[in-house]
Amino acid sequence: MRFDLTDLRLFDAVVRAGSISGGAERMHMALASASARVSGMEAALGTALFNRSRRGVEPTAAGLALLHHARAITAQVEQMRGELLSFSSGLKGEIRMLSNTAGLVELVPAALRVFLASHPGVDIDIEERTSAEIVEAVSAGTAEFGVIAATADLAELETRALGVDRLVAVTARSSALAARPEIGFSELIGEPFVGLAGGALTDHLARQAARLGRRIAYRVRLRSFDAVARLVEAGIGVGVLPQAAVERYGSPHLVALRLSDGWADRHLVVCAKSLAGLSMHSRLLIDELQRQGMATHGPGDETKYTGYLPHNP
Repeated sequence: MRFDLTDLRLFDAVVRAGSISGGAERMHMALASASARVSGMEAALGTALFNRSRRGVEPTAAGLALLHHARAITAQVEQMRGELLSFSSGLKGEIRMLSNTAGLVELVPAALRVFLASHPGVDIDIEERTSAEIVEAVSAGTAEFGVIAATADLAELETRALGVDRLVAVTARSSALAARPEIGFSELIGEPFVGLAGGALTDHLARQAARLGRRIAYRVRLRSFDAVARLVEAGIGVGVLPQAAVERYGSPHLVALRLSDGWADRHLVVCAKSLAGLSMHSRLLIDELQRQGMATHGPGDETKYTGYLPHNP
């Protein structure tokens, strides 16, 4: 039984695409050549790797076992490639990472700015997912690591602390709520809401509302934190945003109130199957993520709050 790296990468591509033709296209390979390679792998193993139907292909139990090893082997080869290249013409490689909404607000962009300036030969593939989806993807090997809220079920993944994602309630300074230093979500949920059109934060708030037996009454849904802040500032409704997003928006007409609920302070962590087993460039990026988190929140910071409070004109 002899499989080369092209076989393993093709097999992974076919599983991701759900068809041999789709896998061949991803690998820039002729369909006939891809079909022959898949058939050759099945012949060498003496068992079917895919269940075939008109809708495409799905891996069999044997196929799932092979997929696990294929992804582990290709990840190790990529790690080896990245570390060896670092001894020649500077650090080169590719990083596949995922992040929840909170990480993408300030932490990830700030870290990438520093990291990519120092390592121009590294390409980064990053996608926003919910924390639960990130844990699943990292566990399955479809991403090297992810930035998530520590409230997610981490399964067997290793983690490294980054900082605190603090959620705050936002309202217009002209609102009657603006005079309050803090508010509970159970009180806020009775107000008209301005929020995001999907995403990890929206899902998180929906879960908290469901625990109260309530639903959030959205008046408007938008696609960015700044857009939410603009409409809240205009008096359209209230919202819940990361503190970092409110500070970045920086308007004196928008007031941030501390949310008294414990879940409003979510600890951000990096998760991976094995932090020590990551490629050199992934480990360096995680170091930078942690530096940015420490610069923003400080070690062991549980109380820092610098939002636009009514009593801080």
